[in-house]
Amino acid sequence: MKPLRIFISSVQKELELERAAVAGLIATDPFLLQHCLPVLFEQEPPPPRPAKQPYLAALSGCAVYVLIIANEYGQPDGEISATHHEYRLAQTLKLPTVVFLKGAKDDTRSKEVQALIAETKKDGFTYKRFHDREDLKPLMLQALRRALVDEFKLKATPAEISESENLIEAASAFEAAVITGPVADLLDQDLLTGFNQRMATNDVDRVFRSPWEALQSRGLAVRDLQHDTYAPTAAAWLLFARLPADRFPQCELLADAYDDTRVSGRPKGQVTINAALPLALEQALKFVDDHTFHPRRVVGLNNLRLDEYPVAALREAMVNAVAHRSYDDRSRKVFVRVFSDRVEISSPGYPPQPLTLAKLRRGGYRPCSRNPLIAQTLATLGVMEQRGSGFARMHDAMLNHGLHAPKISQEDGFFVVTLPGPAGNYERLTLPVGVTGPITPAVEAQLSERQKKMVGLFAAGEELTSRRCEKEFGVSRPMTAKDFAGLVHLGLAEKVGSGRSTRYRAAIVK
Repeated sequence: MKPLRIFISSVQKELELERAAVAGLIATDPFLLQHCLPVLFEQEPPPPRPAKQPYLAALSGCAVYVLIIANEYGQPDGEISATHHEYRLAQTLKLPTVVFLKGAKDDTRSKEVQALIAETKKDGFTYKRFHDREDLKPLMLQALRRALVDEFKLKATPAEISESENLIEAASAFEAAVITGPVADLLDQDLLTGFNQRMATNDVDRVFRSPWEALQSRGLAVRDLQHDTYAPTAAAWLLFARLPADRFPQCELLADAYDDTRVSGRPKGQVTINAALPLALEQALKFVDDHTFHPRRVVGLNNLRLDEYPVAALREAMVNAVAHRSYDDRSRKVFVRVFSDRVEISSPGYPPQPLTLAKLRRGGYRPCSRNPLIAQTLATLGVMEQRGSGFARMHDAMLNHGLHAPKISQEDGFFVVTLPGPAGNYERLTLPVGVTGPITPAVEAQLSERQKKMVGLFAAGEELTSRRCEKEFGVSRPMTAKDFAGLVHLGLAEKVGSGRSTRYRAAIVK
């Protein structure tokens, strides 16, 4: 079944934030996301032929009509405004219609707006009043749920309703704030292009749609029709700005590494990460990789490099830290701390209700995000999942790596995930399932028995010279040179030095 197109009608400039909020709601709510697609005229592709009223053509293919009224009537298009035309066409098409009215008083509205309100009443529609976009969202959710049940027999499950309510209750207003001023050159164009390609559902979108249109379709940007420009939301800024902390200092990641089991005044490594969230996560992972031990394990003919901590668990903990932290807390930042016996990832804010530490430890909870736009976009980019299974995956990754299960706690306003390390006992670390190193059966089949013995010596950490091989294997120098050349060609050995000091060792395997 194709998604039902929900047409959002209003004076665009006056209610751009409310329009973005409704589009974001449809794009993040687990039930609406399955069945609906928000339609904002300003994001529709231009028609291939001149059209007198192109906004009406966009409405014609929609299944539900949403009217949001505030104080302005809009520029007349003939005798009535574009919004008024849209309302009348929706009634001609007999579309299910829901009406929302911003503000508690009507006497300040223009006569034209009052006439439009009177017309909706005469047609038999009642309306819901709202104060701002935050209290519009739960009202809109209820109205759209009812329309989908009454008109299309689509009913949200109790689990979807619970998840929706949790998302709205926990959601912060921070991520929906609109960034003003010239900012297009400050965004990472490669990340925007990648997001646009992931969002594309057909070749036309893939080739002709701009990244800004893709952002707008997910409630991550609003469009100023008067100047034909786009403005990102705070969520888009954190996700795609090259230096997001220049505007929001709290979104920096602070990474420290210590030789001890506690914080000291002399860390062995420190870095302040100011980058778009997908890139910041990779930089934080690299910091941990650079400041943890990587023991080598000989497996057959392979000499493998192990990680002190499973990357999957580190990534999960870091993604949860940036996706679900409280960005309204401008005085705190995410900390990544590497100690001699553990890694701690601390994020500002405790889990939003109804989540608790007990539920997170027990597992099986419904997903709930303080920042649904950020979380949804990270999921779209393939950085995270939104199934409420993150801590279970982290738990399994740690145990499968030979380590103890992660610990979660609340301390001084931070939510803390602790990954216990091997504390020097690297023998307990296990190999990932299916990992055998670069010497696969196909590669091994190409090796002579002598080359296999040479690889075995490499795996034990030894370096070989032509003279040693001639003596140990009883072969000529040309034959030894041929053996070394074959191992280098297969990526199993590397040459070090030159002339008489030439020697060979195992190629570095990561």
